[in-house]
Amino acid sequence: MPGRFRHAVRVADRPLTRAFRRRLRAAGGQLRSDAGMSTAEYAVGTIAACGFAAVLYKVVTSSAVSSGMQHLIERALHAQF
Repeated sequence: MPGRFRHAVRVADRPLTRAFRRRLRAAGGQLRSDAGMSTAEYAVGTIAACGFAAVLYKVVTSSAVSSGMQHLIERALHAQF
C-alpha cells in the first residue's frame, strides 16, 4: 500500500513540475540572473549588523549586566562541594 501511495504522489506532482518548468523557460532566464545580493542589500545588511553589535555591546557593558556577572562568578567561586 505505501508503494502505491508514493507512486500516486509522484504522478500527481508531474504536471505541476512541467508547468513550473514551462514558466521558467518563458521567463527567459530572468529568475536565474538574480543570483546574489545587490550592493544596496549588502549595505543594509552591514548597517543592521553594526547596529545589532552596538546594542549588544551596550547591554553587555551595562552596570546591571556587569554586576550580575560579578555576582554569578563570586557565587561559583564560593560554592560548597
